[in-house]
Amino acid sequence: MAQPKGTVVLAYSGGLDTSCILVWLKEQGYDVIAYLANIGQKEDFEAARKKALALGAKKVYIEDVSREFVEEFIWPAVQANALYEDRYLLGTALARPCIARKLVEIAQREGAQYVAHGATGKGNDQVRFELTCYALCPNIKVVAPWRLPEFYQRFPGRCELMDYAKKHGIPVPVTPQTPWSMDENLMHISYEAGILENPKVIHPGRPASMAATGPRAVSCICSLIGNFRGQSTSPNTPDVLEIEFEKGVPMKVTNAGDGATRSSALELFIYLNDIAGKHGVGRIDIVENRFVGMKSRGIYETPAGTILYHAHLDIEAFTMDREVRKIKQGLALKFSELVYNGFWHSPECEFLRQCIKRSQEAVVGTVRLSVFKGQVYILGRESPRSLYNEELVRLKEYHRLQSKVTVKQDE
Repeated sequence: MAQPKGTVVLAYSGGLDTSCILVWLKEQGYDVIAYLANIGQKEDFEAARKKALALGAKKVYIEDVSREFVEEFIWPAVQANALYEDRYLLGTALARPCIARKLVEIAQREGAQYVAHGATGKGNDQVRFELTCYALCPNIKVVAPWRLPEFYQRFPGRCELMDYAKKHGIPVPVTPQTPWSMDENLMHISYEAGILENPKVIHPGRPASMAATGPRAVSCICSLIGNFRGQSTSPNTPDVLEIEFEKGVPMKVTNAGDGATRSSALELFIYLNDIAGKHGVGRIDIVENRFVGMKSRGIYETPAGTILYHAHLDIEAFTMDREVRKIKQGLALKFSELVYNGFWHSPECEFLRQCIKRSQEAVVGTVRLSVFKGQVYILGRESPRSLYNEELVRLKEYHRLQSKVTVKQDE
C-alpha cells in the first residue's frame, strides 16, 4: 500500500479516463475529492456523484458554473469579437479557466495541496487548466497522470484502461464507442481525434446512439450534413430575431415571429442555442495551430456564439469610431490568442479585457437578423449612439444629383 500523500481534488467527468484516474490516485496514496463542473453539458450528475463515491472518492462536489461561464467568460469574448485564427470561437478555451477556477476554490476550501486533471500530454487543455491553477494559487501542486511515465506506460491504450476498469469494478461504457472524442459545454460541442485525425475524413454527424435529448436535440452537424446530402431536417421558415446590446453585452432577445423574449444572460444564451441549433448554424471543420506546437483538426458546433458574433460585429461597426475600432481589432486578435493558449488569468489578458470593455461603452442598440438554413443574415440595426448620419448621406446625394442637373443645363 502506498504511503499517504494528502488530499487531491480531481477534475472529474464521470467518463472512463477520469474514473480510472480516481482509482489510480487512491492507489498512489491520495485521498480523492471529485469535482464535476456543470457547464451546460448533457450529464446525469446524480449518477456521476454515485459513481465517484462508489469508486472511493471521499467527497464529491457538483458545481453549476453555467451562469458565471456566460457572464464572466462568454460575454467578454462577445465584446471582443474573439476569433482564433479567423474561425474558432473559443468554446473550449473559454470553458477551461471557468472550470479550473472552481477547482482551485474547492482545493482551498478543503485544504488540499493537490489538484489533478485528465487532460492528455499533447493537447491545449493541460496548459489551460494548469496556468489557471498556478495563477490563482501559486503553491498548488498539479498531478497530471497522462504526463507521468508510471501512468501512461501502464495505460498505453484504451484496452488497458478497460481491463483496469473491469478489474477494479469501474463501470465501462455499454454504448458503442465513437471513433472520435467529443466535448460539450454550454457554448459548443467539439469533435476531434480518432478517425478525424485524417483531415480528409468526413465527419458523419452524431450517431443515433448518442443523439441529444435536450433543448439542443437537433445537432448543428446533423442539420448541415443533411444540407450537403439534400436531406436537411432544418425548418423551411426562418426565425427573425432582435438582439439588444448594452455596452457590447447582449441584454435581450425577441423572436419577431412568436414574440418570445429572454433577458437573463443564461436563458438568453440557451434560447439562442435552441434557435441556431435547429437551423444548423455554427458548424466549422478546421485545422488549427495548437499552443503545444502541432496542428490539430477540430469540428466545432457553436450555435448561439455564431449568432452573437455576427450581431455584435454589426452593432459595433454602427456605433464605434473608425480609428478606435482599428485599434480594438488588434486587441481582439491578441486577446483571442491569449485565451486559446490558456492565459486568461495573465496580467496581459486582464489588461486587454479592461481595454476592450472600455471600447464598448457606446456599443448600444438593437440588431435585427434572420436565422435560416445554416446562415445568419443581418436585416437591420438601430442605436441611440449611432455614428451613421442619415441626413449627411442624403445631403451629399442631393448635391451630387443637383450638380449633374446644373452641368446638363449649362450644356
